[in-house]
Amino acid sequence: MRYLFVHQNFPGQFLHLVRHLTRQNAHEVVFISEPNQNAMPGVRRVSYRMNRGANPETNPVAQEFELATLRAEQVARAARTLRGLGFTPDIIIGHHGWGEMLNLGDVFPGVPLLGYLEFFYHTDRLDVGFDPEFPNDPEMFPRVRAKNAVNLLALTNGGRGQTPTLFQRSTYPNWSHPAISVLAEGVDLGVCAPDPEASGRDLVLGDVVVRPGEKLVSYVSRDLEPYRGFHIVMRALPRILQARPDVRIVLVGGDGVSYGARLAEGTWREHMLREVGRSLDPSRVHFVGKLDYASYAELLKRSDAHVYLTYPFVASWSLREAMASGCAIVGSDTAPVQEFITDRKTGLLTPFHNPRKLGDAVLELLEDDKLSRRLRRAARREAERTLAMADYIAGYETLIRQTIG
Repeated sequence: MRYLFVHQNFPGQFLHLVRHLTRQNAHEVVFISEPNQNAMPGVRRVSYRMNRGANPETNPVAQEFELATLRAEQVARAARTLRGLGFTPDIIIGHHGWGEMLNLGDVFPGVPLLGYLEFFYHTDRLDVGFDPEFPNDPEMFPRVRAKNAVNLLALTNGGRGQTPTLFQRSTYPNWSHPAISVLAEGVDLGVCAPDPEASGRDLVLGDVVVRPGEKLVSYVSRDLEPYRGFHIVMRALPRILQARPDVRIVLVGGDGVSYGARLAEGTWREHMLREVGRSLDPSRVHFVGKLDYASYAELLKRSDAHVYLTYPFVASWSLREAMASGCAIVGSDTAPVQEFITDRKTGLLTPFHNPRKLGDAVLELLEDDKLSRRLRRAARREAERTLAMADYIAGYETLIRQTIG
């Protein structure tokens, strides 16, 4: 078969599927994206470039959509070049989020389209207004609604949609659900796996060393920001540190903002250190930035309690990988996490907004070895049951067949 993939950041969510297809040596795989340094054997890359940003004269509410239409034009131009070279795909698979796929039906009429649908925004629920610390600003509601312009065009543009979780599908209008399949994303259960020997050796993360006998609490986010509960975690740390002199805290993540609003100045890490820094022991609280994957995987294997919080928004890959690694997880009782973690069966769930209860849950795991071992085993079993890569690929192949018809 001939596959055309589209994602502005190659290979995006399609890494494992593309790798599977190329290993079969039976398909032609072409991928349209913006340029980057990533490479995969057997994949023909076609790059496009944005020749300009949104016009500053465009209404701010419409600027994101303008960027989406610009991307759609560039991707369609690249697709026309492919067509001129004799390539017509049997199926197009891509991410709808940035508008790249909007015009591909014009270039390849009749070719089946399978689009990744990530999140449908609302002004009155989910992430908007969830955190009382950051109250709603009605002035922002038009921008929130406008974020769905590409979503709505994608839903009415033909083809089929897929999304990784029931929660994510639930964010979309009810009328669209029959056209959106839920395909649980898989995890490499070999790489992300428990290691009973991890606690018996040093964990080295740059100049941070966690020794055998020390307790390790881990927290991972692409960026340290409120959407992933960073402010709540920071407020829970003084209690944890005071109760357990043997504990080290490792916080993984950058100083940017992936979701939500930026501060007027500085970073969320700096902001929270100004608030609670005097109550923290800097020799036991470590901000290690963004880790390479091997170091990140070792951190999860070594962790004694792993914290994952999120607004009602898209769940991170790190939650899946923590489960597969057999982490003892403390998660927020928000819908995205509840789809993965059952309280006191595969982890502990605490109210998102309550640092004290978060601290209590972490301390319970550190102090109750029997509970910790039971939850670790259960998290791993759940990952094996629901997140196996072979099942994910098989599900993808079935969905592709259904899309082609």
